[in-house]
Amino acid sequence: MNQHLVKDRKRMVLLYTGLALASIVLALVSFGVGYYKMGIGEVFRVVFGQSEDANGWIVLGIRLPRILAAYLIGAALSVSGAAYQGVLKNPLVSSDILGVASGAGLGAAIAIMLRLNTVFIQVFALTGGIAAVALTYTLARSVRFDRRVGLILSGVIVGSLAFAVTTTLKYAADTADQLPEITYWLMGSLSKVDLNALLISLPFMAVGFALMFAMRWRINVLTLSDAEAAAMGVNVRASTLAVIAGATMLSAAAVCLGGLIGWVGLMIPHISRAVAGPQYSRLLPVSAMLGGVFLLAMDDIVRSAAAMEFPIGLAVAFIGAPFFFILIRREGRI
Repeated sequence: MNQHLVKDRKRMVLLYTGLALASIVLALVSFGVGYYKMGIGEVFRVVFGQSEDANGWIVLGIRLPRILAAYLIGAALSVSGAAYQGVLKNPLVSSDILGVASGAGLGAAIAIMLRLNTVFIQVFALTGGIAAVALTYTLARSVRFDRRVGLILSGVIVGSLAFAVTTTLKYAADTADQLPEITYWLMGSLSKVDLNALLISLPFMAVGFALMFAMRWRINVLTLSDAEAAAMGVNVRASTLAVIAGATMLSAAAVCLGGLIGWVGLMIPHISRAVAGPQYSRLLPVSAMLGGVFLLAMDDIVRSAAAMEFPIGLAVAFIGAPFFFILIRREGRI
């Protein structure tokens, strides 16, 4: 038994180390990816202040915020997706199951219709995502059958309503500038990310990550039945609300920073669970690092695959849709 524990700990150390090294190497490679190619040597010269101003601005002013945003968005969506799958006891839910993505999309569309700048678009998106989940939770409390089913169904209702309002705004938008901007934002993109945009999302992500990791042991208990969790001394309603609040902050902050990027919160937790196991003390950090690596790699692909940048949300969907079919085939044995 002791030998098994030692081997298991060594395996997890290797896994954490491998993901950390992959994160560092991929981040360094990402500095050189883009329309303006740049070698690793030039990146290091910029970092150490031995390069010209143009390269310095490209590395530190444009690519550094984008790299950080891609990694943090991937980590946030993955951690929130893993948390939702645990508290809702459903392996097929993702980080936008409670309407956060649709609410954020509506908030962004309203800001664009009002012709506000990028900062206000982010603020409106963040507010819309949080408000949508608050409405979902309020509606779910009036449902008399299973609480988790009520949350999922209420999320579908709120998400559909927000999507309908967003579509109506697109119909009324100015086709010259507003409609293309709303459409492009809804497809997901990191092309407009800068330091100011990153600073708006960072506090919410920090609180969300801290809350998730503080609740990691309780999430394990919440995967049991309510009676079993209560018997172990856990306040089921309060703990569920805390996890939903933390996951919502992560999802809303991710969406307001990069637009609607689906599937990450569904795929990555399943892959992480396969390599790290179901314990959330391991699952959450592995999901965070694997999600960050995945989305950063996808951003590198969309930046370098063609002369015109492809929306990252669409690129991820081409991978996510087949993955979801494989997942439901395995889960449903169809």
